[in-house]
Amino acid sequence: MKNVFLAIVVATAVVAAGCTSLEHKSSLTEPSAAGNNSLLGNWTSSTLIPTPSTCTDFKWNATEQTATTAKGSFSATCAGDLRVAGTASGTLTGSTVDWGANGTATILNQPACAITLTGTAELGANSIRVPYSGSTCLGPVSGVEILNKK
Repeated sequence: MKNVFLAIVVATAVVAAGCTSLEHKSSLTEPSAAGNNSLLGNWTSSTLIPTPSTCTDFKWNATEQTATTAKGSFSATCAGDLRVAGTASGTLTGSTVDWGANGTATILNQPACAITLTGTAELGANSIRVPYSGSTCLGPVSGVEILNKK
């Protein structure tokens, strides 16, 4: 009888020990919105020849990212061989990024001029669809580029 009582006490103690001190902790260090596990790095488009009111050959080097923002440097080529470069930053909301870019445009034998671009990008698994519109010294530009991570 003593052994049965001891067995019940031991079994109860084992079960009780298994139910206590069970704790799960997790830590999220990067944004978890769909498709943007990490925006950091180099992104490029593959369209190389602009039409009269578009820009192509987009390159974005994302150098900073938080849970709600991303920023970095960009470059592109617009119609008329207008070369643009500057900084772009955006606010992440789910699988979209409301972004803006400011920079300088240069063209052979002309003074540099300011440019602005804005849009709402859509994040994919390995790509970013970037609708954009803005102004350059050669006039307004708009279009859509698909950037792929390199």
